[in-house]
Amino acid sequence: MRLSFNQVIVARWKSLCMTIAVICQIGLGGHAWVAAAEELDSFLNTHCSDCHSGPDASAGFDIDHVSSDQGSFPVEAWELMHRRLLSRQMPPPDAERPSEQEYVGAIERLERRLDQHATAFPTVGTVPTLRRLTRTEYQNAIRDLLAVKIDASTWLPADESSGGFDNITVGELSPTLISRYVTAAQVIARTALGRRSIAPEGITVRVPADRTQESHQSGLPLGTRGGTSFEHTFGVSGEYEIELKLTRDRDEKVEGLNEEHQLDVLIDRVLRHRFTVKPPPKRNDYTHSDSHLRTRLWIDAGTREVVVTFPQKFQSLIESGRQPFDARFNRHRHPRITPALFQVSLVGPLSSATEDAVETESRKIVLGDNVVPEPPASPEQARMVAEQIVERLSRRAFRRAVDRSDIESAMFFFDQGYRENGFDAGIESALSSILVNPNFLFRIESTPTDAIPGKPYRIDDFELASRLSFFLWSSLPDDRLLDLAQAERLNKPESLRNEVARMLADQRSEALATNFASQWLYLRNLDSMTPDLRLFPDFDDNLRQAMRMETEMLFSDIMRGNRSVLDLINADYTFLNERLATHYGIPGILGSDFRKVELPVESIRGGILRHGSILTVTSYATRTSPTIRGHWVLKNILGTPTPPPPANVPALKEKSTVVATSVRERLARHREDPACASCHDLMDPIGFALENFDAVGRYRVHDDTLAIDSSGVMPDGAEIDGVDALEDAILERPELFITNLTEKFVTYGIGRIVGPTDGTHVRKIVQSVREDDDRFETLIQAIVASDLFTHRNAL
Repeated sequence: MRLSFNQVIVARWKSLCMTIAVICQIGLGGHAWVAAAEELDSFLNTHCSDCHSGPDASAGFDIDHVSSDQGSFPVEAWELMHRRLLSRQMPPPDAERPSEQEYVGAIERLERRLDQHATAFPTVGTVPTLRRLTRTEYQNAIRDLLAVKIDASTWLPADESSGGFDNITVGELSPTLISRYVTAAQVIARTALGRRSIAPEGITVRVPADRTQESHQSGLPLGTRGGTSFEHTFGVSGEYEIELKLTRDRDEKVEGLNEEHQLDVLIDRVLRHRFTVKPPPKRNDYTHSDSHLRTRLWIDAGTREVVVTFPQKFQSLIESGRQPFDARFNRHRHPRITPALFQVSLVGPLSSATEDAVETESRKIVLGDNVVPEPPASPEQARMVAEQIVERLSRRAFRRAVDRSDIESAMFFFDQGYRENGFDAGIESALSSILVNPNFLFRIESTPTDAIPGKPYRIDDFELASRLSFFLWSSLPDDRLLDLAQAERLNKPESLRNEVARMLADQRSEALATNFASQWLYLRNLDSMTPDLRLFPDFDDNLRQAMRMETEMLFSDIMRGNRSVLDLINADYTFLNERLATHYGIPGILGSDFRKVELPVESIRGGILRHGSILTVTSYATRTSPTIRGHWVLKNILGTPTPPPPANVPALKEKSTVVATSVRERLARHREDPACASCHDLMDPIGFALENFDAVGRYRVHDDTLAIDSSGVMPDGAEIDGVDALEDAILERPELFITNLTEKFVTYGIGRIVGPTDGTHVRKIVQSVREDDDRFETLIQAIVASDLFTHRNAL
């Protein structure tokens, strides 16, 4: 609802009066303000001014220029001081330190000052008006809008990351990207309607080259080994050609093909074809070993699971002088014992029994239950029915109520398609236009005309529905959210709480584990991690994916069980399959499927700091990196990252071939450079606490011939030794971790990097979480109820 001019004037006058009233309240309590300011100034003069004063102030931070006057309050400077005091990072450990009571008092006074300033000058920041859907969001939106499974990476490039997430800098739409969206929309619309394309279409699914296929793969049928499975939406029932290729080595030999093997093709777990592969009749001539792995199968339209795998054969124990590797994908270091699948190609339909479309789930979603199955009899009836379809689909796709201009835009394309090829062709054209419409491709948050520039205003219910669904589901709002938004009931506190609880219980909330946690914890980087096989010959893609699964499943379990978020740090259980358990040296775990494993008190496994995924992505290919690990803890756990390194910093020298030196000794020489010391003195001592874990997360007590020294120091000067002490130090001040996790969630949820002016809002969220035993749902509920989530600054 828009206000009249007079109403706007009244609203602005009320806002001005409220601001004046707040300032007056502060003024009336002037004695308290002055007293608190004097106490805080005394603390700063005693403990900070020696280093942070004058033209040579340390790090360029001069507290003489930090005004305590309310009107010129430098929020950024005071928030930086608050974070440093909260982490006990300042004063530095080698300086005269305040007592704990003095720390607490200074922090409380500083927080009161910041909160009073936030009350007098409210702000919630501004996100861009237009933000394009990320590749993940686009893929999920197509799934939920049309029940069509796609691999968006086929058409769309990866999104750039900013602030740790890929949904921040997604404002541009280049001509190349527009062309890709148009191509994708045409294919998706045709698939959803079940219309045949002019020529057969194909997809190719390739198995990672370093995937070991000697045993059962998780998710595949029991009694099989190796292979792969994937879901694909077949738009048309018909005959499809499937072609398989086996993995070859660099000499083009099919490694492991020493006897006859079978290779099965299953559709929805039903065996549809069995191939036989045999050793070549002529030794070392593998030219035609897999040229016959091609057949045609009739596949009904709809989303189907395609499985290609080998039936398991009994094997003799491997006789070897040493324990054989679990990894087997390279003939030089760990040769394959049996042949492996390289890729699966599908092309079709090559023929179909009828030109009529099959009533698949996707087609029913597009046409709707209220549409007659027969094509409308007249152009007028066709247009009337098409308008109903367009209005319903546009509302879901655009995430808001649609008007006549929205409908006519799609109906223009319907009319063209209808005149040329009939009703289905018209709907396909209209649907394609919806999928390339900016209202679908972009998340739009417009500023109301009555909003006061620079002042916060509550976003409307449809925008709130989109924020909520893309935060928790990485996808579109469902009909329930849109109905509540249209009735202007979603913004009511009770409705909002109920919807958050409902959405977290929905399976789509797994996106928080696979999308949010994957980016926050750098799990996406695992795919690019390739440890040196000479040093870590047992590393393969099976282990890589198992590592990622362990961390995602722990995060998901804490979310589903509404457990304390601190369990991410000190969980006394984890999730393992046989491959990962073997890597960790934990006996008694058999099979490829993951299961929850309760850990004994003395176990060296548990929270994320002990996960192979985290330890691997914070290492180099040849060795560990205390610097990277320490920086990761400071940035992603404690929320106190160090500044970027200066230019032209020399690389750390590797080990001498004559004298064995530890990473600790080499880093000590590196820190002799004053330009490096200020940051490395913070990062390295934390990373040393994780040195008992090698570059792929295995526990060790020696690095080659040198004993591991895992002693370190926290930023507050507390001495630690090993991962147990590091976890204890983190949990000694849990508000640091919870504050950082809150800021990560808010950044991801609203699509902008959290800044100093958001500090008061973040602290309110953290306080709510701390009062309810740090529970996961309480954190999400507090974020969604916060002004940061429900409001936006007017431009």
